[in-house]
Amino acid sequence: MSHEWIAILMFSTMLLMMITGQRVFGAIGFIAVVAALLLWGPGGTDMGFSAVMKVMRWNALLTLPMFVFMGYVMSESRLAADLYRMFHVWFGPLPGGLAIGTVLLMVMISAMNGLSVAGMAIGATIALPELVKHRYDKPMISGVIQAGSSLGILIPPSVVLVLYSLIARQPVSQLWLAGIGPGLLMAALFIAYILIRTWLNPALAPPMPAEERAAITWPQRFRLLRAGILPIIIFAAMMIPFVKGWTSLTESSVIGAVSSVVAAVLKGRFTRHVFEIATRQTLAITCMFMLIIMAALSFGAVFDGLGAGRAIGRLFLGEMHLTPLQVLLIMQASFLILGMFLDDTAMLVIVAPIYVTMARSLGFDLVWYGILYTITCQIAYLTPPFGYNLFLMRALAPRDFTLGVIYRSVLPFVMIMLLTLGLVIAFPGIAMWLPQSIYGQ
Repeated sequence: MSHEWIAILMFSTMLLMMITGQRVFGAIGFIAVVAALLLWGPGGTDMGFSAVMKVMRWNALLTLPMFVFMGYVMSESRLAADLYRMFHVWFGPLPGGLAIGTVLLMVMISAMNGLSVAGMAIGATIALPELVKHRYDKPMISGVIQAGSSLGILIPPSVVLVLYSLIARQPVSQLWLAGIGPGLLMAALFIAYILIRTWLNPALAPPMPAEERAAITWPQRFRLLRAGILPIIIFAAMMIPFVKGWTSLTESSVIGAVSSVVAAVLKGRFTRHVFEIATRQTLAITCMFMLIIMAALSFGAVFDGLGAGRAIGRLFLGEMHLTPLQVLLIMQASFLILGMFLDDTAMLVIVAPIYVTMARSLGFDLVWYGILYTITCQIAYLTPPFGYNLFLMRALAPRDFTLGVIYRSVLPFVMIMLLTLGLVIAFPGIAMWLPQSIYGQ
């Protein structure tokens, strides 16, 4: 059997195992180990061992538990609830105001946590009950929470961009800065969509009742603005020293985690229960990420050993004679398809090394390409059949939020994400202006 057919067989078998409900790291790792043994004999097991050692040497992965811990401290100590209360009061009088407040809440949470899962948990426990209480349309509720939480992997401190920096050997600081423009643009487009939809059909998202608005005095509203100060302080304490070069990436993540704990202590909310829940969730998510990364590195080693990357390059550039832009669009389309089945971390470790090499050979800026990859991951989070956020929403939402409602709710937001992706491809300055302005490159 040719190496190309072996690579296709590996991918198709892995996807089949996922469709049958196997765990992501189990399916990827199993295929990697079996393929290595069949191709190279007992010595092939060294690939898995080498993958483990490679992960242990990635010091930047120490940031993962720090960012996850920071997000769960914000959630469990109700600091995120204070933020939502602020947005609730100030935007509630507008049609769709609570949905707009939910998007803004997700932007603030994203600036303190590098994962989508924390935003989903906060949105489902804090925003969803209020949106249901105010008779918002179910697809509107589901779509806003899922799309808003996906901003966590684009707006710094994004863990996905940290992992990409390890693969592409690009500075994390520049990747984080490059994610700010597209992240804020996408959030602004979400808000514009909500405003237009609710202007056309106010029944989808009615404003806060007049009696509820009257019960909140102006002094109370201004006091609530203080809830927005803490996230800004935490973000600045973490980002400014890192961008200036005063601290390393790991040190900055520790500053962020400590800052969130200090904020919870100052509020009198850092209890033993908060510490236990945050620690348990951090351990669970970190272990899940590590297992997926190790399995994906093993799979990627076998895949690369078969020469799959070189074969793809020859196909696109040598045989099909495509232009660089056409190759770029095909790579993004393949990421979208793979994202329907693969976790973003697995997709990054397995496929991105091949595509990063191709992007470099085509002359694309790898910082810019990292943002394109991350936006594509966001879209993959929301696309059936196995979008990560779809199943998280089903697990966290009430029973009347069926899979049909959840699938239908994400369609307009996926279109907005695709629009953002197209804008960043057409106008690279959306992503690159900030890092170029600060670093002068």
